[in-house]
Amino acid sequence: MIVLETFQVGPLQCNCSIIGDRESGDAVVVDPGGDPEVIKQKLDDLGLTARYLLHTHAHFDHVLGSRKMKELTGAKICLHKEDQWLYDNLDKQCKMFGFAPDTPLPVDHYLEDEESVDFGGVQARVLHTPGHTPGSLCYSVEAEEPVLLAGDTLFSGSIGRTDLWGGSFEQIIRSISDRLMVLEDETRVIPGHGPDTTIWSEKRNNPYVRG
Repeated sequence: MIVLETFQVGPLQCNCSIIGDRESGDAVVVDPGGDPEVIKQKLDDLGLTARYLLHTHAHFDHVLGSRKMKELTGAKICLHKEDQWLYDNLDKQCKMFGFAPDTPLPVDHYLEDEESVDFGGVQARVLHTPGHTPGSLCYSVEAEEPVLLAGDTLFSGSIGRTDLWGGSFEQIIRSISDRLMVLEDETRVIPGHGPDTTIWSEKRNNPYVRG
């Protein structure tokens, strides 16, 4: 049985998700963007142990809690290699907003397109979806209700910004069209910020998709 809980963390209220396998107790944390003690308490309350910290990209609001979560759980920090330069510049990112982060720990594993992250009896398929950042990733989880952790690539009725470091409007549109809109219509989409949506809804209501 899959356990899924999403809640807001960090200074920009990033959607952090815990996905776990009830039988084994293994879990992943997607986008630990802050409040690591809160994330750890939720894992404990659910009876789960984090094995991987899966990042959709390396903007500060999605990685701020990674160091502490690694220290608390031993989970592996995972990122796409093309976002390493953003991860390395976490301090510069944060200074733009007037605060200083903890020094990030090294990435334990670089994720690749179509890789499968296995935890217990659950699998998360890695989709490389550049555009918001060069190394932006989404995670597709097959379950009774298929789920897509979309990061800042796709939002309800909108898409991620492309005017930040490394962004590309052409790339993000291509990523959404070629990688996300081919998923099952009933797929639940959990974006990096804001409310959930579905692939079906975005096909019909998102002006960037319809355009």
